[in-house]
Amino acid sequence: MRSHGSAGATRTGSASAAAPRAAPRRGTAMPPRSSPAAAASARISSPAADWISDNLGSGYVVREKFMGGSGWSSTYVYTTEGGKDYFVKTSGGTKAEGMFKGEQLGLSAMGATRSVRVPEVFHVGTLAAGRGAFIVMEALRLGGSPDQEALGRAVAAMHLAPPADPSAAAGLFGFGADNTIGATPQPNGWMDDWVGFYRERRLRHQLNLLGDARMTALAKPVLDNLGFWFTDVEGAIKPSILHGDLWSGNIASADGRPTIFDPATYYGHAEAEWGMSWCAGFTGSFWRGYFDVAPKAPLFEKRRDLYTLYHILNHANLFGGGYNGQAQSILQRLNEQLSRG
Repeated sequence: MRSHGSAGATRTGSASAAAPRAAPRRGTAMPPRSSPAAAASARISSPAADWISDNLGSGYVVREKFMGGSGWSSTYVYTTEGGKDYFVKTSGGTKAEGMFKGEQLGLSAMGATRSVRVPEVFHVGTLAAGRGAFIVMEALRLGGSPDQEALGRAVAAMHLAPPADPSAAAGLFGFGADNTIGATPQPNGWMDDWVGFYRERRLRHQLNLLGDARMTALAKPVLDNLGFWFTDVEGAIKPSILHGDLWSGNIASADGRPTIFDPATYYGHAEAEWGMSWCAGFTGSFWRGYFDVAPKAPLFEKRRDLYTLYHILNHANLFGGGYNGQAQSILQRLNEQLSRG
């Protein structure tokens, strides 16, 4: 989803919160302090800063830099006495802890594939008096756009990696926890059929949230005949770990490696990853790299509108405006495909 709070990074030479940075490690020796009084006076205290100071072995947090925010979160870089940087995101509200835990699980699942780089998450905790939550992760120093071919190969390797989750390894689609796409709840309850999952957990979910009778009526033939778009891969779709919200604002380079962050992760059909490609800036080199590792299916292009629809509906729910018209246009094209057979 475009224009929401970023996951864990700072861009070199800017104060943007739109990306991750490079990594502290647990167990680093705490540097000597000049005196207890000096250390105490320099120490920054907050639930997130206190957790870092007490658990990550690099001394007290002594500097806090505000990096920006979105409608629901604020982002910071905390620096310790030992010179280690940590990216911190905070949010108020009763749903913040669940959202951050979903982000933690998603980044961990993608990281387990050892393919594309993602920021390491250290902790999710609650703010004072339960008024929201925070997430602490690796601060990646981002250096701009990654090499497109390398990015394509890395994402393909992630999609082809054996699922770490036992349910996905058994052929189920979904994720171990519900999460969010932007600020929209994203249900991930396991299902054994991809077409059914995409119909119920993705398209119908967004349509129900939108509550637009005309849109629902326009979508009914598409939902009722969703298998029409999957005849070339029927029975062959395997659960792939997906970033789930892969657009240019969630992609960068860190230490020369393609890096992605701010996920809406689940296990699904690999092609569903491209539903945000209309604003991802993928080049021909990207697609060559990707398809060199994960060959293109015969009806790939025919499914592009179908997978874009989920994200356009989500934007309609979040922002309204022209996204409603875009969703209707996509549904009209899909209905035309159905009528042509």
